[in-house]
Amino acid sequence: MKRAFAFGFLAILVVIQFIRPERNEGVAETDMDVTHFVNVPDNVMTVLQSSCYDCHSNRTEYPWYAEVNPVGWWLNNHVEEGKSELNFSDFAQYDIKRMDHKLEEVAEEVEEGHMPLPAYTWIHREAELSPEQISLIKDWVAAERAKLNVPAQ
Repeated sequence: MKRAFAFGFLAILVVIQFIRPERNEGVAETDMDVTHFVNVPDNVMTVLQSSCYDCHSNRTEYPWYAEVNPVGWWLNNHVEEGKSELNFSDFAQYDIKRMDHKLEEVAEEVEEGHMPLPAYTWIHREAELSPEQISLIKDWVAAERAKLNVPAQ
């Protein structure tokens, strides 16, 4: 009985390796990306690329373990959720009010330590934001929101 269960479990693990989700391997910097509507200084862009773009752009740098399902499915789900919340590659498609709100959320999420996700920074230590980087992002967001000049509700 145990042997049949183990064989069945192993067979399922092998079979699911052939069920692949679509990968997020497009182009991150396009004519619709964040840099085409708001000013993104190089130092801010460096932080965004290292800490945000894997889940919030059209280009993900997949680690080796993304090739092993069900881990690959789990990672793909995180990327799809991240892009649905904010996609820096398609930022210019948002209307002004939504841009303003998304920028506001960026500042809030990094300030509160919700982004990048702890599960991401556990493996990608380079993505952890220092207090200086958090301050840099908050200052950038404040400056760009002021330029958008969206009236308060």
